[in-house]
Amino acid sequence: MTELRIRAATPEDLDAVLAFWKVAAEGTSISDDRDGVERLVARDPEALILAEHEGELVGTVIAGFDGWRCHLYRLAVHPEQRRRGVGSALLAAAEERFVRLGGRRGDAMVLQRNETAQHAWRAAGYTPEERWRRWVKPLNE
Repeated sequence: MTELRIRAATPEDLDAVLAFWKVAAEGTSISDDRDGVERLVARDPEALILAEHEGELVGTVIAGFDGWRCHLYRLAVHPEQRRRGVGSALLAAAEERFVRLGGRRGDAMVLQRNETAQHAWRAAGYTPEERWRRWVKPLNE
């Protein structure tokens, strides 16, 4: 995909992000509300990463780092933009952020029933760790 812009979300983006997740994300979370996303952006302004194409929101990922572990949530790509490198670009940005912060392993929350997402995570180098029901990838091998 040409001219993909990757950037951190701002408070002004939050309504658009919440609307986007209703279209592009599999399932919902109890924190998929304005208050929850505002807390995220206020606490860690670089955690919510957006992908835009021609000024339109086409993807998101939350790259949370608690100082010890790297966690990935809400990797979502608009259905009409899938398989064009959006997800890969978002994960690359998230992983770069983690490495910059000193993270050594990323894990992803992935619904077991979402086979499309499982395929995407596997293609990105993450593997299921059944004991914890998460997907993991070493960042500094």
